[in-house]
Amino acid sequence: MSMPEHVPSDPVQQELVALNRQLDRLLDSVRRLTEENRSLRHSQEQLSGERAGLLARNEQARSRVEAMIQRLKSLESNG
Repeated sequence: MSMPEHVPSDPVQQELVALNRQLDRLLDSVRRLTEENRSLRHSQEQLSGERAGLLARNEQARSRVEAMIQRLKSLESNG
């Protein structure tokens, strides 16, 4: 069991202790948000890369379909 923290009786000291606690909480929040931001940026980069790959594959498929349509039209007109 931990011992209770000594709470100073001087109001200025009490305010400093409270500010120190608040600063610790804010620093924890900054660290957490920094890590979350880093993780989100990494995910965004991965998704952007996947999107670019999918767009390229979609364009290749569209080109192949258009080529097949042209061949079919050619066969139809020669038939």
